[in-house]
Amino acid sequence: MATISNLANLPRATCVDSKSSSSSSVLPRSFVNFRALNAKLSSSQLSLRYNQRSRPSLSVRCSVSGGNGTAGKRTTLHDLYEKEGQSPWYDNLCRPVTDLLPLIARGVRGVTSNPAIFQKAISTSNAYNDQFRTLVESGKDIESAYWELVVKDIQDACKLFEPIYDQTEGADGYVSVEVSPRLADDTQGTVEAAKYLSKVVNRRNVYIKIPATAPCIPSIRDVIAAGISVNVTLIFSIARYEAVIDAYLDGLEASGLDDLSRVTSVASFFVSRVDTLMDKMLEQIGTPEALDLRGKAAVAQAALAYKLYQQKFSGPRWEALVKKGAKKQRLLWASTSVKNPAYSDTLYVAPLIGPDTVSTMPDQALEAFADHGIVKRTIDANVSEAEGIYSALEKLGIDWNKVGEQLEDEGVDSFKKSFESLLGTLQDKANTLKLASH
Repeated sequence: MATISNLANLPRATCVDSKSSSSSSVLPRSFVNFRALNAKLSSSQLSLRYNQRSRPSLSVRCSVSGGNGTAGKRTTLHDLYEKEGQSPWYDNLCRPVTDLLPLIARGVRGVTSNPAIFQKAISTSNAYNDQFRTLVESGKDIESAYWELVVKDIQDACKLFEPIYDQTEGADGYVSVEVSPRLADDTQGTVEAAKYLSKVVNRRNVYIKIPATAPCIPSIRDVIAAGISVNVTLIFSIARYEAVIDAYLDGLEASGLDDLSRVTSVASFFVSRVDTLMDKMLEQIGTPEALDLRGKAAVAQAALAYKLYQQKFSGPRWEALVKKGAKKQRLLWASTSVKNPAYSDTLYVAPLIGPDTVSTMPDQALEAFADHGIVKRTIDANVSEAEGIYSALEKLGIDWNKVGEQLEDEGVDSFKKSFESLLGTLQDKANTLKLASH
């Protein structure tokens, strides 16, 4: 079977300059860090160039010239959606976004992004420099400039996926953009940021990503109630996932809309990070029983999440919403790349195939599944075994909710660090521009 690299015939990445216009909207106070320097730069002739940092060798790349989206042959990714009802999405985004076209032609049906992805895209590419230079010379502060760079990418990517959105009547073809990670503990600030992002992106097929932290569960409800589609991210436990489903249902009911068909959501349930932490805990326990459970926790919990999904999106309450056009909040499997080289490279994709789900895959996982993945419904094939693994881990003294809380904290912290690192990089670039203008 052909690999993604063969299908897309993509050469090595060479980031190119991309000129683009930017929005002049003013960001709400909860959205912007007003402590960021307001670096105003005078006009001058500049010939600055920033060296692109080398990227790891990947088979699927951004910033590849020549992608034209010409029709490719049928792939495993097409079969995944058409035969089993699972949408393959791509967990990456950078300029030029037209590099997504060959992947769309070969079965990719949506894109997810996060602060870490934009940190890598913007800090290692010169494709953002022209727009950034224009923004800082016009007096934009660093964080406002960052968001305008991001919004431009999201808008352009949404345009590419609009045909899929239209073909599926709003069920697929989404591009996700996350609110500031600084707002993970700010309920109202998250609501304001989500509304702002939805307004400024102004695309039907954008998902606003909101973390599933305890303070943001009410935010999810309020944003859904406002008629905004949401990707709920950083879900690491069954208990928190149920709270996310309830927030979605509560939001639909509170919306007052007669037609709910255009308010959709996905719940991003993280997978590989669970095993990374659990395996360390099991190795510390050290018994043969504990060691035998390594590499099994994440898929088992995901299978039970799908069981909960089936239960919650059925019955009288859900049927009443269906009469108004409501769509199920699909489970989205996130963190699907394999961290342990001893495990199968499709470990977090192949066992989680089922209808009305999404699998968002970074390069490694996407290439591996396209090459040798087997399209077969697996998510509910061994529920009893999953329940046994889940219970066995509890008997070893592992508290699933505490594991989820630790992973959530680590996830939020990681995104905050990526965000702060990128703002620092942009500030350095702005300072260089300022020096060169004198």
